Amino acid sequence: MKLTSFRAALTGAALVACGLLAVPTAASAAPPTPPPGIDQRAVPAAEAAAASSYWTAERMRAAIPADVLLAGKTASTPASKVAAGAPTTYGGSATAMAAAEAPVSNIGKVFFTLSGKNYVCSGNSVSAANASLVATAAHCVHGGKGKYATNWVFVPAYENGSAPYGRWTATTLTAPTQWTRGGDITYDVAFAKVAPLNGRTLSATVGATPIAFNQARGLAYDAFGYPAAAPFDGQTLQSCAGTASPDPYGQTQSQGIPCDMTGGSSGGPWFLSSGAQNSVNSFGYNNIPDVMFGPYYGSVAQSTYATAAAG
Repeated sequence: MKLTSFRAALTGAALVACGLLAVPTAASAAPPTPPPGIDQRAVPAAEAAAASSYWTAERMRAAIPADVLLAGKTASTPASKVAAGAPTTYGGSATAMAAAEAPVSNIGKVFFTLSGKNYVCSGNSVSAANASLVATAAHCVHGGKGKYATNWVFVPAYENGSAPYGRWTATTLTAPTQWTRGGDITYDVAFAKVAPLNGRTLSATVGATPIAFNQARGLAYDAFGYPAAAPFDGQTLQSCAGTASPDPYGQTQSQGIPCDMTGGSSGGPWFLSSGAQNSVNSFGYNNIPDVMFGPYYGSVAQSTYATAAAG
């Protein structure tokens, strides 16, 4: 199982990205102004409502794995280290997420439209004060030096076209400016706040995992996602596991683990042994088969999370 269709160009070496609908009934209050270095889009209520009828089963099945959006993306400052603060975990105790390939209530598929085309990624419900937060990759919410996605929805526990917990529409999309203004793959981190569905929050409906920042490097991870590029078909949850190692080219500050998942798995969660999320599926190199890289969750990722969670 190769990642060759899950690749894009990166400065001298090729890399690859890996039912009911929540509809706001009234205009949402504007989120707080994001701090410097963080970018956020408030999704108009009318746009969110339109997504409820947009994502038919046919469109979901035809959505393009979003790794193609990484073409031409680079690490702007590959030699610099990602800033890290004190180790911090948000959320209570968690059950370790051992690698498995069955639907998991809090992990699902992400669908969105960018520049007139429909794409698919993966995501995970994470603990937050607003109880409505999905962690994913930045290229799954924004084009990088481009525009924010529209028609953004999260379908937890997706399997073979089913949406057992409904479809959840985004009300805000948040990513670091290193990505939105520079397309820097080292900061391929994003969060989406979703609207309630049937009067319940996402966390109350599907659960939410803790999320950790500024942890040690070189830890062991279990990664999950919905790879849609061959040899996978995107219809079932897949997983892989291994110990993280640095980018061998030094082009990014991301870490890699053994993994054969392909495009469509972008944005899927990486879990520590504690069960806390600590990265996402981001990219891979053509000449390093079966290795998936994920961004380091440092201070920038933490600030991105805090901004999204406050909305």
